[in-house]
Formats: sequence, structure tokens, C-alpha cells
Amino acid sequence: MTGRQREKIYKIAFVAMVSIIALLIVVALCVRAMGDKSAETNAGATQQEISSETATTASAKDSDTRGAASAGDSDTRGAASAKDSETRGKPETESGQDEKPEPEINLRMVGDILLHTPVEESAKQEDGSYDFSSIFLNTREDIEQADLAIVNQEVMIGGKELGVSGYPAFNAPYEIADELVETGFDLICHGSNHALDKGKKGILNCLDNWETKYPEIGVVGINDSKEDRDNIYVYEKDGIKLAVLNYTYGTNGISLPSGMPYAVNLLEENQVEKDIKKAHELADFVVVCPHWGTEYSLEVSEEQKRWTKIFLDNHVDLVIGTHPHVIEKYEMISEGDKQMLVYYSLGNFVNWTSGQGAGVANRMVGGMADVTIGYDDKNRVVIKDYGVIPLVCHVTSGKGGVTVYKLEDYTPELAAQNQIISQDSTFSYEYVKGLCEKIWPLEQ
Repeated sequence: MTGRQREKIYKIAFVAMVSIIALLIVVALCVRAMGDKSAETNAGATQQEISSETATTASAKDSDTRGAASAGDSDTRGAASAKDSETRGKPETESGQDEKPEPEINLRMVGDILLHTPVEESAKQEDGSYDFSSIFLNTREDIEQADLAIVNQEVMIGGKELGVSGYPAFNAPYEIADELVETGFDLICHGSNHALDKGKKGILNCLDNWETKYPEIGVVGINDSKEDRDNIYVYEKDGIKLAVLNYTYGTNGISLPSGMPYAVNLLEENQVEKDIKKAHELADFVVVCPHWGTEYSLEVSEEQKRWTKIFLDNHVDLVIGTHPHVIEKYEMISEGDKQMLVYYSLGNFVNWTSGQGAGVANRMVGGMADVTIGYDDKNRVVIKDYGVIPLVCHVTSGKGGVTVYKLEDYTPELAAQNQIISQDSTFSYEYVKGLCEKIWPLEQ
């Protein structure tokens, strides 16, 4: 082999070797590139799997957390509810969150619905029906706001079949019952000295109308059976039970109907004490609404004082009195561990007396007792707040001319239009305001 041939073979071998090395490098680079891509793909898949697992875990955790929170909330609410039941009105949490409202009852009561003939005539319509809505037009909102709204329905609601009449033997048409309900009253006190003005029939008609048309409305003070007489009215809200009793000093000398010794609740000490004891067994708080006192007297009578002592000795919590037809003071009385709030007289809510002269103006002023009842820090049901809303009865001739204003809404101009001035010239806005300030001092 010549040198040229060997040189040519060497060149071919060298080129082949370089080509092989180059090919190997290319292959290596491709493999590496494919490996990187595969790694990225695998890493992406792994990351996706991890993210998916994380999301699933987070979702499950969130679900568990929400479930735990929900269960916790439920348990917390249950615990709070149980705690509230024990502590009554303490904060739901200790972290400054909103407090749960304290269990409370707002009780409001107005005085005598005394339907003298001019009041009934004002309500009488052309077709012979009666519309008493004007009477309550300006106080309806305040009455509706109460949890328990009470009224002293002085006269029997015996219906037109017994003859609608005013003083001295009252009888009202059924429409007054409709309006009391429409206004928002929940409990009707019928135990008054006029309960027997229409005898047995008056009571039976009255109770039948209430029971037939408004079975949800409480009626106290009169009864159509001994069982009814022995029942105690109990109002309940937010776990607080409140009992209400109603009695009258007498029935204007009219005897109880034959065979119905239970017809009217009378202020008889032994029976009253038995009723109060039973009321305490059924309720947390006891209210007595006595029809008592001396007519037209602004002063508390000795008989009222005697009964006040009896009520206090028997642990009555609240006394709201009617009958004098004028307002009397109210006060909180304490003796040892006993405490009792007494409104001696709320006066008239509505009336248009035929009386003349001095003192008639006083009969146009009334009050709405306003009492809030709830738990104290010892878990006892007590009076949390109390006061009175002064009222003025405004009378003018014509249909719907009789109404009742809150004193804060009354004006000298309105007072100058009140037709009671023709019966007692002392009536004026200043007189009414002065009377309220005298009997109910602002510091109360």
C-alpha cells in the first residue's frame, strides 16, 4: 500500500470517527433534551397532582373546619342558650361580640274606659253601628308596642240587645270589644263596680262575645263558671311567666246573680291571698289590678293603704289600680326582702262626664303605666324600669269627636277647643300639665 493510499484511509477513518462522535453528541443532546422535557412534564404532573391533592385536602379541611365550626357554633349556641337560661342576659361571648338581648316583658296598662252617653253618641254611625276608633287613634302605637297591653274596661259589653246606655247603669255595644282588640290590647280587666249593671245577662253576653270572637284575648275579673273563677291568667314570653289578678271593692250594692257566686272577683282577703299563692306557684311575677279607692280623690285612701300592705305581705310584685277616675301617685315600696311597685290610680282613659264645676278637669287626665320586667343579676324576675305616660281625654261634639292624646302631643290650642271647658272653666293645657307634675313628680 502506498503512502498516498494510507493517507487517504486515515482521512476517511478520521472523518468517520468525527462523524460518529458528532452523532453521539447529537444523540446525547437529544436524549438530554428529551429527559429534561420528560422531567418537566413529570414535574408538572407531580405539581398538578400535589396541587390537586392539596386542593382536595384543603377542601376537605375547609369542609371539616366548616363542619366543626357549624357544630361548634351549634354547641356554642346551645351552651349560650343554656348559659343565658342560667345567667339571664349576660353577654353571649367574652370577646366583646354583640350581646344577646335580655329576656324582658314590657307591660303597659291604661285606666277606665268609661263610655258615657256622649262618648257612645260620638261613635254611633248612620246605620246604627258604632265606630270607636277615634278614641285610640293617638295612642294606638304606644299600646301596640307593649308585649302585654292591659285595659280597665269599666263597663260591661252586653251588646245592643240589652240597650246601649251610659251612667248610671252602663252597657256598651260589642264594637268596643272589636276596637280594643284592633288597638292592640291583650288583657281586659272587667272587675269593676259596674260589672253587674246589666245583671247576669250582661256578664254572660260579655264573656260569650269575648270567647266566641276573640278567644286569644285574656279576660279577668268576671266569670261564667267556678272553673273560670279558679283559673289564673298567665302571660309568658322568653321564659318569663307573669300572672295577673283583677278584683273590685264592690258592685254598687247589686247582689251577685243567683247561682253565680263566682260571677265577679271581689276584694275578699282570704280569697285574694289564696289566689296570690296559686299565682306564685304558676308564675315568676304577680300583678294585681284592684278596682279600689275613693272616686275623684287625688289622695290615696286608708283602704288602699290597707290593701297595699296585704299585697306586699303576700309578695305581690306590681299593683296597678283603677276606679277613682282621677290620677294618683305611684311608688316603689320596700320592706325587708319584699319590693312592690304600686300605681294607686291611672284615672280615666276616656270619659265625658255630665258633671259640672271644680274637679271635672281632673277627670280628663289619665296615665299609661309603663313597666319593664326582666331578670336581675341574681336570676330573679324583677322590675327593671318603670314610669307613666300622661294622657289627656279630648272631647268635641260630632262624629269621632272623642279621642285621647299623650300629654307630650297635646297643645294649648287643642286644650282651648276641649268642650269640657264648658263644664269646668279651670281646664287648660297649663292646668293639665301642672296636675301631672304635682301627682307624678319628674324625679320619679
